[in-house]
Amino acid sequence: MSGHNKYSKIKHQKAKTDAQKSKIFTKMVKLISAEAKKAKGNLRSPGLMNAIEKAKKENVPNDTIDRAVKKATADNSAEMEDVTYETYGPGGVAIIIEALTDNRNKAAQEVKHILSMHGSELAAQGSAAWAFTKNHEGWVATSTTPLEDADIELLEKLVEALEENDEVQGVFTNAE
Repeated sequence: MSGHNKYSKIKHQKAKTDAQKSKIFTKMVKLISAEAKKAKGNLRSPGLMNAIEKAKKENVPNDTIDRAVKKATADNSAEMEDVTYETYGPGGVAIIIEALTDNRNKAAQEVKHILSMHGSELAAQGSAAWAFTKNHEGWVATSTTPLEDADIELLEKLVEALEENDEVQGVFTNAE
């Protein structure tokens, strides 16, 4: 009975947690790189300081943060840009999706694909933003929408699928 000992269980669990960490680290490095390019490597820039603080909260190692800043300031690669998508999810919940990408078309197609798999589609700019206000943390719901249990499950699956995407930095809903 191979594959049923203590060490293989540990190996599989470690592989799963490492994959989750890798996704988070990738998103944080992308965010740091974008902020470092905007700040031209100035570590005292508020945007870069905020990105580094977020990365440290996610336990990103200091050398990874330093490499991301150095690479962003020395590299002449494509410019990263913030993109905001709006949609309505299960039960009429307003959803705002923030993405950081170097290719707007690719990011839009990936988000559209995820939304279509979950029975939603992109809405026009400003159609869902009325339900939110933007602050330094992100988007905060100003009005909420009550949901039934079935809609809550569908919304959780949609948000999880969106957050799995490397381009997506944050998903905000106005669900109660």
